[in-house]
Amino acid sequence: MGLLRKLYKILIPSYALFLLYLMFFGFGRNQYDINIVRLIPMFSTAGFIKQTILWKTIIINIFGNILMFVPFGFLGIIFPRLNNFWTLILDFLSAIILIESLQYFTRLGVFDIDDVILNTVGAVIGFWIYRIWTSKTSTRK
Repeated sequence: MGLLRKLYKILIPSYALFLLYLMFFGFGRNQYDINIVRLIPMFSTAGFIKQTILWKTIIINIFGNILMFVPFGFLGIIFPRLNNFWTLILDFLSAIILIESLQYFTRLGVFDIDDVILNTVGAVIGFWIYRIWTSKTSTRK
C-alpha cells in the first residue's frame, strides 16, 4: 500500500489539473455569450441523447463524465478521513458544485446538474472499488 500511496499522491494532483483544463478549456471550448444553468436532473442528458446521431459520442460523453471521476473515490489512500463514504461524497459534491459554479460564472461552461450527478456516480464507483480492493488486501495479510 505504501508504493500505491506515493504514486497516487503524485498522480492525483496532476490528474485533477488535467480534468480542470478539460472542464474549462478542453474540447475547443469558447466562452458563452450568456450564463447557462441546467437544474432539471437528466433533462440535458436526455436531450443530448435525442440530438446525437452517433452512439459512440453518447457513450463517450455519459460514461466519460462517470469514468473520469472514478479516481476520486480512492482519495482515502492519502486522506484517511475520506475513507468514510459520506465524508467523501459531501466533500466531492462540494468540490464539483464549486467547479460547476465557476464554469457558470466564467461562462467557460455551464452549470449542469447532470454533470454533478454523473461525476458523483464516478466517485461513488471509485469508492466502492477502493473499498472492495482494500478489504481483499487486508484479509490476505
